[in-house]
Amino acid sequence: MEAMNVAWKRPAVSHWSVVRCFDHVTRKMAASAGSGNVEDSILEPLCFPEDATGRSGSAGAEQLLLCLFCPESVPLQQKDVLLKHLLLEHKLVIADVKLVADLPKYTSYWRRRLQEQPLTDFCSVIKTNSQGPVEKQEDYFLLCDVLPEDRVLREKLQQTRLVEVLEQQQREREDRSFHRLCMFCSEEFSGNRSSLLNHMAREHSFGIGLPDNIVYCDQFLEVLQCKLDNLQCLYCEKTFRDKTTLKDHMRKKAHRRINAGNSAYDRFYVINYLELGKTWEEVQSEDDRELLEEDEDWSDWRSHPVSAVCLFCEDQSETMEQIYAHMKEAHGFDLHGLRTKLNLRFYQQVKLVNFIRREIHQGRCYGCQETFGSRDGVLRHMEVKGHTMTLPDASAWNQPQYYFPTYENDGLLCSLADSGDEEEEARSREEVQVIAEDVSDLRALKESSVLNQLVRSRSSCS
Repeated sequence: MEAMNVAWKRPAVSHWSVVRCFDHVTRKMAASAGSGNVEDSILEPLCFPEDATGRSGSAGAEQLLLCLFCPESVPLQQKDVLLKHLLLEHKLVIADVKLVADLPKYTSYWRRRLQEQPLTDFCSVIKTNSQGPVEKQEDYFLLCDVLPEDRVLREKLQQTRLVEVLEQQQREREDRSFHRLCMFCSEEFSGNRSSLLNHMAREHSFGIGLPDNIVYCDQFLEVLQCKLDNLQCLYCEKTFRDKTTLKDHMRKKAHRRINAGNSAYDRFYVINYLELGKTWEEVQSEDDRELLEEDEDWSDWRSHPVSAVCLFCEDQSETMEQIYAHMKEAHGFDLHGLRTKLNLRFYQQVKLVNFIRREIHQGRCYGCQETFGSRDGVLRHMEVKGHTMTLPDASAWNQPQYYFPTYENDGLLCSLADSGDEEEEARSREEVQVIAEDVSDLRALKESSVLNQLVRSRSSCS
């Protein structure tokens, strides 16, 4: 491998900073030199072209990247072509291109500045093969944020992009023309985007975050819909042979969520635009460290109570006694009574609850198996026919598949009690009779105590 040497034209810049910025460049150039094929060098991670609608700016306007030295220009989607051109034709490397918020404005700015001053006023010079013959030595130039002017430019572009993103997010918040089908049940939603996002989180346990944290929501949902149409799991991104297999996989593996490690989703979350060069993971880890470093008094902290939802309607209660009483009074369903009557253990109760929730969600009466077009229809039927307490044979609901919750955030499952626990608690509440020791003759007790016997035996021995 050819030796690399950094010859400074700007002595105020520290050595370690340029090594940090230039590290990825030296590896690629060294590999290219060893293979003898400079044309194959790649300076940045490759990306598939993004949808033009995902960028800010006027719709349909194609953004161009201009060479900093010559009339060469390429579309923004082909930025690797321009980077390769700068390296091979002009011996210039731009560090951390992926962290530049607006690359067309960035290149336009430096194109103008390099017409005013020489390149060496802004760039560090890297001399290759410094120990070899002079005719084989080459000078490469590194443009990075170690230069204060470059750093200020990158931060300014980042702030401009953040303003654009926040304005876009505000437009989406106020937009009432949103219209889309649910990806899982094909229910239609119109108006505000939050209605669809909340529906998917509540009914399908699929959450992509709070609506106020998301930007470019239409494009985000389109990306997810495209994956499902291609029979691809949204979390592990494996491909399956049909929709039924895919749905079973996502339900059993709890994969009804997106993969937070997939950087392709980063552009849909506002947090990724907040600070220059920082991802949401880095911002979140900093917030966690600040919380750990603060010495606060947690004595007044109170945990949030578990909120449970009724098996038949959308009524919620923060105490289990209230939700049990509601189901008994409003729907005639006595879960405590069923548990005692059938002697249900904890996991049998879990399967029964999941079974009932699934049947109600599918619009089917679990008492007679009659199917209806809506939840309201099946509830009216069960109340009229008195089927809320009519359970099918245990073989219908006491199945392993009902170990898996119908709703992942079902607080009712966390509150189920085992019948054995109640029996033990009842026994512990029973009064235990304590028989007092007879201490009427204290003199006799003292004379017959083991301690006195030991003292007398020791005295006789001495």
